[in-house]
Amino acid sequence: MGKPTGFMEWDREIPEKRPLDLRVKDTREFVLPLAPEEATRQAGRCMDCGVPFCHQGCPLGNVIPDFNEHVYAGRWRQAWAVLSTTNDFPEFTGRLCPAPCEGACVLAIDQDAVTIEQMEKEIIERAFSEGWVVPRLPAIRTGKRVAVVGSGPAGLAAASRLNRMGHSVTVFERADRLGGLLRYGIPDFKLEKSIIDRRLAILEAEGIAFRTGVDVGLSPTWKELRAGHDALVIAIGAQRARTLEVPGVEFKGVMMAMDFLEAQNRGGPAFAEGKRVVVLGGGDTGSDCLGTSLRQGAKSVLQVELMGAPPPSRSEKNPWPQWPLVFRTSSSQEEGGQRLFARRTTRLEGVDGQLTALHWADIQNPENEERVEVDLLIQAMGFLGADGRQVHEQLGVELDARGNVKVDRAFATSVPGVFAGGDSSRGASLIVWAIADGRDLANSVARHLS
Repeated sequence: MGKPTGFMEWDREIPEKRPLDLRVKDTREFVLPLAPEEATRQAGRCMDCGVPFCHQGCPLGNVIPDFNEHVYAGRWRQAWAVLSTTNDFPEFTGRLCPAPCEGACVLAIDQDAVTIEQMEKEIIERAFSEGWVVPRLPAIRTGKRVAVVGSGPAGLAAASRLNRMGHSVTVFERADRLGGLLRYGIPDFKLEKSIIDRRLAILEAEGIAFRTGVDVGLSPTWKELRAGHDALVIAIGAQRARTLEVPGVEFKGVMMAMDFLEAQNRGGPAFAEGKRVVVLGGGDTGSDCLGTSLRQGAKSVLQVELMGAPPPSRSEKNPWPQWPLVFRTSSSQEEGGQRLFARRTTRLEGVDGQLTALHWADIQNPENEERVEVDLLIQAMGFLGADGRQVHEQLGVELDARGNVKVDRAFATSVPGVFAGGDSSRGASLIVWAIADGRDLANSVARHLS
């Protein structure tokens, strides 16, 4: 906790952001740090709630009252020590996690929750700036070799813990640079890539070997990789995106969200420049496409959600401490564009193979079909799950009904010595779940190796 009466004395304050008209002109991060005295007050709002339900809300089990207590008392290094025991990458979660801990905060029953996510970011940035985050090399090496395929949050978390246990870990990444979707799927304005590189430098200095540009399944095969290591970790993410199945989807001007975002992150063409853009999907990926389109100079941007608009406050069927299913406005949605709900795309229209318009029906009144002129249609409708066909064919690993890698409670697959976690086994989920899976998975691998 912080100050026992802090939640009655101070209101929740979120950090300031760079002005809208300036931040859409570049791709830099725009959320500014809290002033030290404000960080102290926000940590002080953590109340003496008796049972900290924020622990239940956080998949990592972050000891939130303890690090808030340290921040309120000015003990920043101790706060970092507490946070780092449960969270390997607070600099990622402090920027990207939707903060289920805040939804479960006791204060959120009838007031604004403690600013837990921002406090994580404040603590880890203080730790880096003070030089507290340094490589921690294992005291001994076990002689066991572990291959981790995938360098996203789950793979990196598993690799970090296994390496600190003394095992020799090699991370294989298909892309030319490390980070998975953190690198090419998240816009710079939410996560500047120097933040990833800073952490990777620590992991490499601790002894983890990284190999990029390796397409496991082709060369080497999954079977070959398993044969050359004492254990194998599958952390390939959930690559299968949900796509439209309507006439005209083959038109030029129809893109997948990940293709659009990766092109931006690689410094590729500005596909949205001067165009009327429609983004199908109201989630985080759709919002990332909205913000990126605005920065590329789109003529207009319309973000469309299949479901109806959620209520402004919790419904009776969505009680605390469940995740609040309420209407939210993302940072990208603050910046411009329009939002529509309850629309189902029925067909696309084009001229000479080029997209010109789309047609959709109102879910609440299906007889009403609308035609909307569009130059660029971005599909951001979520992910169906992992693509586990190769591991199934080459290793015999069982898949679940959704095509994800099937694991038991210890993250073990049907093949001895092969483990899987993160989106590759649970399907598309939150970054905080990926890190939690990676940590727990590493413990299971270590038990297997011993």
